[in-house]
Amino acid sequence: MPIEVGIWKLGETLEPIGYSRMDSEQRLETVLADDVSVIDPGLLLIGRQVRTAYDKFIDLLALDSEGQLVVIELKRDRTPREVVAQLLDYGSWVRELEDDDIASIFDSYLVKYLPEHRTTSLDEAFRDRFGDESLPENLNESHKLVLVASELDDSSERIITYLAEAYGVDINAVFFRVFRDGENEYLSRAWLADPVQIEARVEAKREKKPWNGEYYASFGADDNRDWEEARKYGFISAGGGLWYSRSLGLLKPGGRVWVNIPGGVGYVGVAEVVDQVVPIDEFMVDNGSGQRVPIASLPVKAANHTTMAKNSDNAEHFVRVKWIKTVPITEAVREKGFFGNQNSAAKPRAKKWQHTVDRLKVVWGIE
Repeated sequence: MPIEVGIWKLGETLEPIGYSRMDSEQRLETVLADDVSVIDPGLLLIGRQVRTAYDKFIDLLALDSEGQLVVIELKRDRTPREVVAQLLDYGSWVRELEDDDIASIFDSYLVKYLPEHRTTSLDEAFRDRFGDESLPENLNESHKLVLVASELDDSSERIITYLAEAYGVDINAVFFRVFRDGENEYLSRAWLADPVQIEARVEAKREKKPWNGEYYASFGADDNRDWEEARKYGFISAGGGLWYSRSLGLLKPGGRVWVNIPGGVGYVGVAEVVDQVVPIDEFMVDNGSGQRVPIASLPVKAANHTTMAKNSDNAEHFVRVKWIKTVPITEAVREKGFFGNQNSAAKPRAKKWQHTVDRLKVVWGIE
């Protein structure tokens, strides 16, 4: 069951704000099409009402930063059997799409819904969205299925949970409700299952391989997160929402973690995990004079995150590491067939993870 969301207006007394279903599925589709990050901040919308080879229409089709297709289907007024079967049918179709098919879908989407951007290529849109020089070399190696609903019956929940847990199908459901306070409307979102857990189960089922004991980390280098600072002060960090930071809790002291900068950059370091994850206000470093001070007190880019409340969902979180090997971004290692993942940290079980670790050991001369 998803976590229930409640909203109360603060005053002399708490006043609950009632919720209801959105007045139409069409309106919900429009909201998601206007800003698909409401579902997942790591998505690029590439298609709407996409016609399949079976003359059916996928409500929304997106691409994530790793080049995976994400099928987003609204429940509407269909029965559990109908809507889940339809979603699986769409999955069977998208898994066969090649790079040129995906580019063609994106072109058609722009012509119909965003004609002012019809000259934009998929590569340009991907670069603008994810800050990448180009699309990943391997598009559509896997795909995700997402059911969108205002509410879901017990039967649909059981079916989705069964497919995900027993057979490793990357399928989930997300719920949207509207809260109204006078003329104001507020939209809330809740997942049927934690997307991080779903991905972990899928990887385990697909490959059925034991975890090799090597951690993976994704370092999102941007205007507020600098790789050279991470090298200097010995940390891995993530923030901007629980979606990004909570997986850092997987990293346990004594373990070894291989760090990748996503978006087509590559692997830039490997380290031993020293401490468990802490919020930015608790992360102490040497200021260069032998004094231990909060990193937020130094003139570093990481300090930009201090505007986020301590221990809030959006706070930047840090994991202290002892670097074994690092390279500057200009020397990042990226090869075809390397493992990639958008989570901030993971315990991969994919076959290509072992290949990635073995290859990096050779390239960096690590025993």
